[in-house]
Amino acid sequence: MHIQIAAVGRIKEKYLADGIAEYAKRLRPYVKFDILEVPDEKVPETMSPAEEAQAREREGERLLALIKPDALVIALTLDGELWTSERLAERLDELGTYGSGHAVFVIGGSTGLAPAVLRRAKHKLSFGRMTLPHQLMRLVLAEQIYRAVKINRGEPYHK
Repeated sequence: MHIQIAAVGRIKEKYLADGIAEYAKRLRPYVKFDILEVPDEKVPETMSPAEEAQAREREGERLLALIKPDALVIALTLDGELWTSERLAERLDELGTYGSGHAVFVIGGSTGLAPAVLRRAKHKLSFGRMTLPHQLMRLVLAEQIYRAVKINRGEPYHK
């Protein structure tokens, strides 16, 4: 199985990069895991809704260019479905059994995800109604992917 996180922007804080690297290392014996990054749009503090939409579109075009046609796309968005860790594990297991074996989780930038990215997504996933920094979301998502893999293997970790 191949699992990717496609995200806008670079990780700037060392503690987040270290945490993500730790989960990537833990995942290596089980799945091919990597993170794809696209540059974020440099946006001023105050911008019009039209400028925000343009920034989202440009970031979305860059994200979509990285996603292979056979990949199952799961977009992280505030209005997505709320899954348990077990549900995420089931989805990944189904993908490995009945799908292409390739999943891409997409995390947008500060202005969110472009409509084209949301249309490309098979699933829209939310980790709750609170807004989290997109860099922190990568760490949380990497941990949940690791947890799902451990659940599917019946190995200790999930509590």
